[in-house]
Amino acid sequence: MNGNENMPKSGRLIFGIFMVIVYVAVGLLFIFDVFNIDNVAVSAVVGGILCAYGLWRGYRLYRGWN
Repeated sequence: MNGNENMPKSGRLIFGIFMVIVYVAVGLLFIFDVFNIDNVAVSAVVGGILCAYGLWRGYRLYRGWN
């Protein structure tokens, strides 16, 4: 049984939008090196992956694949 079946559709939509914003925001924080990570390349790669995943989640949410 999937855990999302008990949550109303509007709740899943709001949570999905919130998570897209969180992933993209944290990704941008990594890209702009707000966390002062010594290796800038690692920070940029992690930030890029988080932004890409946030955009992928947003696309899935838009298409209704969530």
